[in-house]
Amino acid sequence: MSSPCLYCDRRDAGRQLAARLAGFAGRGDMLVLGLARGGLPVAAEVAYALDAPLDVLTIRKLGVPGQPELAMGAIASGGVRVLNREIVHRISDAEVVIEEVATAEQRELERRELEYRGDRQAMDVQGKTVIVVDDGLATGSTMRAAVRALRHQAPARIVVAVPVGAPDTCRMLRGEADDVVCPLSPSPLESVGQWYQDFSQTSDEEVSRLLALAQGPGTPTRG
Repeated sequence: MSSPCLYCDRRDAGRQLAARLAGFAGRGDMLVLGLARGGLPVAAEVAYALDAPLDVLTIRKLGVPGQPELAMGAIASGGVRVLNREIVHRISDAEVVIEEVATAEQRELERRELEYRGDRQAMDVQGKTVIVVDDGLATGSTMRAAVRALRHQAPARIVVAVPVGAPDTCRMLRGEADDVVCPLSPSPLESVGQWYQDFSQTSDEEVSRLLALAQGPGTPTRG
């Protein structure tokens, strides 16, 4: 595919996304959260450009058994669960299936939280403007779970920021977040990865490395 809007990789996407968020630069009440795992390299570039603290928000997709890429919902820290009712209605014994998948994903969520942070506490979002970053939006289940989890922590404002997203999903999230920033919104969006030259998987080690480098405002996350 040849397109002037194609991103080289997640870091390139983060730099381009940061340019659309320049109005937030240097604010003392701001925090950038990257969704693990693919959102972290994007968020790291945003945090670097805006001179803002960086942290991770761990969300786990609830994939349909046998079709793991099809999301029936998502879970987030704090017991937040978001379900895609359209998908759930197609599943036999949906309640049993959801509980089985959610239990397994909860274990993985807790494992990742421990690996990424170690003994570091999550940053306090209360009263802050929180920019929540991912590498793209398809169904939006993961981001919806993230926004709902954050609402329980009383931030002043939640801004969803992604390099690319499906138009319907972006519209839906505008009803949940305070603002949505999405420079590229193709219709139809067949996949997020098609808009990246390099969309290779982000490792747990990369997430941990980026977080370790970003201990406070102004700390470079590049390198």
